[in-house]
Amino acid sequence: MQSEIIHVKLVIIMSRRTFIGIIFIVAALLKLADMWNLVCLDWLWQQPWTNYIAPVFLLYVGGMLLINSYRRDRDQWLQRPIPVNEDGKRIRCAVSFGGDEYVYRGEAFHGARLDASFGGIRLDLRDAIITEDEEIDIHTFMGGVELFVPSTVNVIVKSRSIFGAVGNETLRNDNPQAHYLHVVASNIFGGVSIKNC
Repeated sequence: MQSEIIHVKLVIIMSRRTFIGIIFIVAALLKLADMWNLVCLDWLWQQPWTNYIAPVFLLYVGGMLLINSYRRDRDQWLQRPIPVNEDGKRIRCAVSFGGDEYVYRGEAFHGARLDASFGGIRLDLRDAIITEDEEIDIHTFMGGVELFVPSTVNVIVKSRSIFGAVGNETLRNDNPQAHYLHVVASNIFGGVSIKNC
């Protein structure tokens, strides 16, 4: 009776994540001991069922991690308030190992600096008020930037890319009064996508 109570308490205290971690550690230690000839487990690794257990187990762990990630944060892009620089006009956005989204909803746009390393930035300017020519300075390293610009402006791209690219899919506005967005991009293993919609 006493041993059953202790067993139940251990099961309740130990979470599923802890239990899986222990299984991973024990399996790794057994494999290392087998590789160093401390124990002979050749019979175990040659069994047909071991060919199926490892992939199924890894699929289960990967699936659970994805499902739990989705449950915790359904929106992979985090909508952030627009960060204004010290001058009160130009914005500065930096992201590493994640994704951020900045959406203008009727605010005036006065240029931006976007830095993305191992992550992504989405900047939506479709509803921004652009009253003069502006510059967007972009630096990516193994990351990406997605720009949505209004159809009332023209985009001029200057790119310095190493194993990266800038895709400008915007339509040209033939209005002589149209303002210009100057996109200056430096990409290393990264990219920039510019669109109207």
